[in-house]
Parts: sequence; C-alpha cells; structure tokens
Amino acid sequence: MLMRHHALRQPRPARRWLFLWAMALLIFSPCALAITGELDLTSSTTGFLALGIFILAYALVMAEEKIHMRKSKPVLVAAGIIWGLIGWVYVQNGLSETSEYAFRMTLLEFTELMLFLLVAMTYINAMEERRVFDALRSWMLRKGFNYRTLFWLTGGLAFFLSPIADNLTTALLMCAVITKVAEGDKRFINLACINIVVAANAGGAFSPFGDITTLMVWQAGIIPFQEFFILFVPALVNFLLPATIMSLVIKDQKPASVYEEVIMKRGARRIIALFLLTITTAVLCHTLLDLPPVLGMMTGLGYLQFFGFYLRKSLPKSLARKREIYSREGDNKKLAQLGSVVPFDVFNRVARAEWDTLLFFYGVVMCVGGLGFMGYLGLLSEALYSGWNPTWANVVLGVVSAVVDNIPVMFAVLTMQPAMSDGQWLLITLTAGVGGSLLSIGSAAGVAVMGQARGSYTFMGHLRWTPVILLGYVASILVHLWLNAASFG
Repeated sequence: MLMRHHALRQPRPARRWLFLWAMALLIFSPCALAITGELDLTSSTTGFLALGIFILAYALVMAEEKIHMRKSKPVLVAAGIIWGLIGWVYVQNGLSETSEYAFRMTLLEFTELMLFLLVAMTYINAMEERRVFDALRSWMLRKGFNYRTLFWLTGGLAFFLSPIADNLTTALLMCAVITKVAEGDKRFINLACINIVVAANAGGAFSPFGDITTLMVWQAGIIPFQEFFILFVPALVNFLLPATIMSLVIKDQKPASVYEEVIMKRGARRIIALFLLTITTAVLCHTLLDLPPVLGMMTGLGYLQFFGFYLRKSLPKSLARKREIYSREGDNKKLAQLGSVVPFDVFNRVARAEWDTLLFFYGVVMCVGGLGFMGYLGLLSEALYSGWNPTWANVVLGVVSAVVDNIPVMFAVLTMQPAMSDGQWLLITLTAGVGGSLLSIGSAAGVAVMGQARGSYTFMGHLRWTPVILLGYVASILVHLWLNAASFG
C-alpha cells in the first residue's frame, strides 16, 4: 500500500508483511493502493453516486446496535456497487485493464492482512477454548480485591495484554471480570468499563499486533517493528491520566467474594508458547529476511495444526493416565472434569474467527480503494496535508476516528500517501488508535463492551467522562511531540 513512500526512504526491498512472494513485492511496491485512475471521476455523476453509496453504507454500520444488522453487510454491497460503477465507466472508455489491475491490487492488499489476522484470531480462539482467559478471570475473582484495586488491575491488564491479544479480546475479558465481581453496581461497572476501553485502545496503539490500524502501518513498511514501541510512554499517559482522575470517585469498598475455580485444558500453556513463537517467527521474517510477516504467521498456523494433531492422537493415553492418578488421589471433581475433555481441532478455531470483522474490513478496504481510484482521496489529501499542518491533520483525524471507525480512517491516510516523517506516521498511528476511546461507539472494544455490560456501560455514561478522556488524548499527543521530537526530523 505505501511502498512508494517507503521506497523513497529506503532503497533496499521494503520489509513489509502481508505481501505475496515476488509478485506481491512488485504489485505492492509503493503504488499498490495509492493507484489513482486515469479518469478523474470526482466531479462526475458516477463519482457522486459512489460517494453517496459509501456514506449510506457507513451510516448503516454506525447504526449496527440500533438496527441489529451485522456491519459487514452494507459495506460488502457498497464495495460491489462502487467497483461495478468504476468498471462500467472504464469499459466505456476502453480502459478496462486499468480498472481490473487496480481492483486486483486492492484485493491483494486485503488478502495479505486478512491471512495475518486470521492466524492471530485462530490462536486467540484456541486459547479461549483451552480456558486460558477463564483461568485468568477466575484468579482475579478469587483474590477478593476491593473496587479501587480491581479498577487499576483490570485497566492495567487491559493495557499490557492488548498489545499481544488485541484490544477487543482483552476488553471483553476484563469486562467479564468486572460485571461478575460488581454485579448490580452499575455506577462502578460503567466507570471500570470506560477505564478498560481506554486502556485496551491505548495498549493496542504501541504494538503492531495490538490493533488493525497499527498492523496496517507495519504492513505498509513505513515504520519498522521496533519503532512502534516509542509510543509506549504516550500511550501509557493516555491511559493513566483519565484513569487517575476516574479512580478518585471510586468508593473504597469491597465487593462480595466470588469463588470460581477454572482449570485450563491440556495443552493450554503450550499453545500460549506457540503463539509467542509464531509472533517471533513473523517478526524475524520481516526484520532479518526481508520477507512478508504473513509468512511467519502462516508458518505459525502450521505449528498449531501439528500440535492439534498431537493433542488428538495422545488424548486417550493422557485421559487414562489422569484417571488413574485422580482415582488414586480420590479427586472426584477432577475425574468429572475429565469427562468433558474433547480433542482439540484447529479448524474449529479457524471457523470461530471474527468473520464479520474480516468481511467488514474487506468491504472498507475495497470501498476506500475504489473512492481513491476515482480521485477522492487525492482531494482529501490535498485539503488535509497541503492545506493544514500535518500535526493538526493527524490530531483531527484521531478525533474523527471516534465517530468513523479507525480502520477506514487509517486506510484512507495510507492510501493518500502524504509525505510525512516517521514521527508524523507514529502520530496518526497513536491518534487513530486512542481517538476511538472518546466515545463508546468509537472503537470495536467499546461497542463490544457495551453489548457485554448492557444497561451498565452505556453511551451516555461514557460521554460524561469524555472531557477527561480528551485530556488524556491531548496529553499523549504532547508527550509524543516532546519525547519523540527527533523522529519528526
């Protein structure tokens, strides 16, 4: 997607992930998604129609909670119509090969990222099936923390887990703890859920694996893997400042104790280790071999498949051995649990991936790519990055991501290819990542937590604390501008 800009800065082959072998390296070499069509359709009836269709589709996406229609549906249809309109116009002008090439480039961009995300989601689902997250929740419940400790613990874990487990999964896990421990205390649940959403989004902003937007920037080859981590302190400020203010109104009381014992299923710890090995493989493919990181992720899926095969084959012997041990010890509870153990199947985990999210991402990528091909992103880039200072443009786009999902915002910026320093690219990564925290509907984590803590964590409950969250947003930007000033050169 952004290989042209990267190529200007780095003469050797771009170390990007998610591009297919030699052909993809050529295809996605700087120009892939920055393609602008030979025909300027921005002032045409076709262009206006396409723009209107995209706006309508996105209005339906934003109304997902009200109309109960999955967000992937409208953008999938919109993508088909937009590219259909482009194809028709280009066929009429004898330029069908140009539109076909642009569509293929846009599709390949999505495919690479989808495979990366699919592997990550499969590992997360595998750990969920092996009860890793249930065990973590159980541990926190048994400790009997007071409200203030629970507020900081769930927020802190959300911040440090989201760079690895993604902000959505982390937010849901921490929300499950809060709603169970503080059941009935809507005021505390609302406050704790706000903290979790802010922390999860902030934690995801400084890691290439923490959020789709950071993944997109790393994929584009603009920022090296290790450079994302200079956003750690700004992201930490974004979490800590509003959390500190919110914690002042939490009553110093202890919830009723909740006892829940969860035993992880066989192989859980080894799957965690394989996930870390997979991430390491992806990073090494990118940094040492100049190969797309998706190669490492798909190899990691192979690790999981082999391990799943081992778990299935060795299950009978393992069950027989454990039955003998538990019978000798007289542990009837563990004997009963053995009856529920089923063989691990990696393909069941793939099937449980967030397909609505992946298809939504496809629709957004294709819609934005089509509008960019028509020339609209060129106009937007000119207005934002030529008419404004890049810093202000990136700050404003971060606020916009609280209303419009950060995926199309980041994808649009990447497709525009504005000439910016690494510091500015990190700034838009930060603002797009944490800007969604300003509203409960501004991020996938916020929307998911609203569904899980329905009635306790609400849009208006979050909105009352938006000024405090905005304070953290501004502070994180200022810290980045000051602390990482050298990257703006």
